[in-house]
Amino acid sequence: MIASLMMYQRPQLVQAHERYWTLIRKHLCDAGMDSPEALSQDAAEFDVWNHPELVLSQTCGMPYRMWLHDKVQLVGTPDFGLAGCPAGYYRSAIIVRADDARTELTAFKGAVFAYNQTFSQSGYAAPFWHLKPEGFWFEHRLHVEQHLEAARAVATGRADIASIDAVTWRNIEKYEPFASGLRVLDWTKPTPGLPLITALGNDADLIFDAIQSAIVELDEQSRSQLGLKSVVKIPKGNYLNVPNPD
Repeated sequence: MIASLMMYQRPQLVQAHERYWTLIRKHLCDAGMDSPEALSQDAAEFDVWNHPELVLSQTCGMPYRMWLHDKVQLVGTPDFGLAGCPAGYYRSAIIVRADDARTELTAFKGAVFAYNQTFSQSGYAAPFWHLKPEGFWFEHRLHVEQHLEAARAVATGRADIASIDAVTWRNIEKYEPFASGLRVLDWTKPTPGLPLITALGNDADLIFDAIQSAIVELDEQSRSQLGLKSVVKIPKGNYLNVPNPD
């Protein structure tokens, strides 16, 4: 068995995630479902998502619709209470350096765009479609693997612009000193947030209920650190209907 909630993990949130998982696990146990004692936060993401005994993990909307939707079950979606988004939805902050004089997206046509992965909804697909009406996509791109490193690349001048998941951006603003040198140029359109998934054959409704109860019982400090408000059910079709980049 395996479980992982690695998508928003960072050093400052390790204990909060552990407390959260302890409560989820307690409710799973009370309902008769086995689960691992500890989260596998450092395991490779695709190894977790494709694990035949996956109890719970969180993936990104783009890998879910491209490769996972028929191999796993959708459990639910955390609501992080993001401004400008319906419950369970999120959007991307398009960030630039605070001292960059350019104020319009079109002025960044020849800029260096930092991104985490080409299969990232928030880091790649969302900005791709946001720029589609402007008639261009970035020719100069810097692949850095993580949202945090994309933001850092902009702050240090290795890149000029990046698109950062709103939850990750909120954490970067809170915990990273370099964030003071960045600003949000624009926001992308909201799309369904990062879905919680489990292996085929598991009771997805039972797991949803365990997560819901855990969020309610989580101590206020941990819930605030994680930014969790609730867990909601977003139809599978809402994920599959989000377009992939051309």
